[in-house]
Amino acid sequence: MDRELAGKRVVVTGGSGFLGRRVVKRLESSGCADIFVPRSADYDLRQLEAVQQLYADARPDVVIHMAARVGGIGANREKPGEFFYDNLLMGVYTLEIGRQQSIDKFVSIGTVCAYPKILPVPFQEDDLWLGYPEETNAPYGLAKKMLLVQGQAYREQYGYNAIYLLPTNLYGPEDNFDPSSSHVIPALIKKCFDAIDRGDTSISVWGTGSASREFLYVDDAAEGIVLATERYNSPEPVNLGAQHEVRIAELAPMIAELTGFTGRVEWDSSKPDGQPRRSLDTQRARVTFGFVARTDFREGLQRTIDWYRQSR
Repeated sequence: MDRELAGKRVVVTGGSGFLGRRVVKRLESSGCADIFVPRSADYDLRQLEAVQQLYADARPDVVIHMAARVGGIGANREKPGEFFYDNLLMGVYTLEIGRQQSIDKFVSIGTVCAYPKILPVPFQEDDLWLGYPEETNAPYGLAKKMLLVQGQAYREQYGYNAIYLLPTNLYGPEDNFDPSSSHVIPALIKKCFDAIDRGDTSISVWGTGSASREFLYVDDAAEGIVLATERYNSPEPVNLGAQHEVRIAELAPMIAELTGFTGRVEWDSSKPDGQPRRSLDTQRARVTFGFVARTDFREGLQRTIDWYRQSR
């Protein structure tokens, strides 16, 4: 690891969350001793005055902006307005006040949901504007995509060093297992364990199983974010992925096997599949700052399942 962050004050918004805790740990291991993690109870980043107060209190050199309103397909369908408004305002205010304070660097964490719904795989960064995102998560994806636009505009006008990263779907221990807001991997793990507890002979899974996803282990994602924070200083967005595409029809039986659930997987085609396919081209990350995901997918699933089995 480089040591460029050793003497920097770094603010990590969302630093107490699933991904944020790993990023903070990775920063510490790379020699960064001055890290400030704002709590939402103290700083509501949807409020301009709260963001101004955060910068006054923390006096950062670098901001890694990960705070977000996130959820699975169901949560996005239920509250699209909130997902758009909350994510847009958090990004706009946090980036703008950083510009006013002339910080050294702003790192925006975007989302794979910013990509168009229909796009050849693997997704390349230059294809971000070739269409509209998948409808169920478009408000969230577009709100996060505006961080890219804002950062590039500020770089052009003010010389502001803002970068934009596009991680694919994350998974790992300590993920969100709340069925009202969780993503597909923790949702399936919980379904299987609940079915085992009840003695059910089947589980019901949203969609047809035909959709595919790429999943990045959360610790690998944290490594990629810190490497980019240290080494990447260009306006072009960068994918963070594992280059492993899996169909949901393959994922569900795999999780059933690893959890010990031996019943049937039944598909509820009345529910949406979401985006048809997701897989990222990760060459830019590899070439520009040396990031390559290292965790085998099945091994990462097993670690996630073992953690949930022990903690639930």
